[in-house]
Amino acid sequence: MKIPHLIYIAVATMLCVFGAFDAAAQRHYKPHVHVGVHGGMSMSRTSFYPSVKEQMLNGFQAGVSFRYAEERHVGLLAELNLTQRGWKEDLRETSLEYHRRLTYIELPVMTHIFFGSRVVKGFFNLGPQIGYMISDGITANFDYANIGSVAQWPENHRTEQLDMKISRRFDYGITAGAGVEFVIARRNCVYLEGRYYYGLGNIFPSTKKDYFSASRGSSILVTAGYRFRLK
Repeated sequence: MKIPHLIYIAVATMLCVFGAFDAAAQRHYKPHVHVGVHGGMSMSRTSFYPSVKEQMLNGFQAGVSFRYAEERHVGLLAELNLTQRGWKEDLRETSLEYHRRLTYIELPVMTHIFFGSRVVKGFFNLGPQIGYMISDGITANFDYANIGSVAQWPENHRTEQLDMKISRRFDYGITAGAGVEFVIARRNCVYLEGRYYYGLGNIFPSTKKDYFSASRGSSILVTAGYRFRLK
């Protein structure tokens, strides 16, 4: 499997960031440690090959965070999240509905780049993420295990993914985001962030004999959060 260009870009960016750590090592900066909570919405889909007609599936994300900054503009951000992902079949020409919601426990560990004044800061996050699926739920208003009995089923719409069992619950990928943070009374801050996750792991079997060679998840996340500075 060829590694997507996104990985090369992410690795190159992280190398530049870590280089910035070394270049700034001689500057004096009091380390900052923050802990916090966040929550928001996710909009996800699953990239299949052969392709499947689908729409974005709405869900939620909630979690806790730990941020450590030893340099003036660069730090480390780790989170533990509960996130809903999956996909929704594109059946808009009918009255049929089907979506498959996959819930993950996720651990992103990201380089955190920040800039701005003491009161308002902008930031970028970039790094790897791993996750484990803890639940798999299907919601449909038709018998997806017996498509032959569904009179409205669209012609040429794939059916293999509808009742295929998940074979790989472990997931991994690259995540990146940007946002703005507002500092309140020095030790408190609130922030808004938009983030994109690109999954590299397949949820269905993907050997040469299997139907799908790719079944990777991706999502757009919009969250709001609060952090408290411990020191």
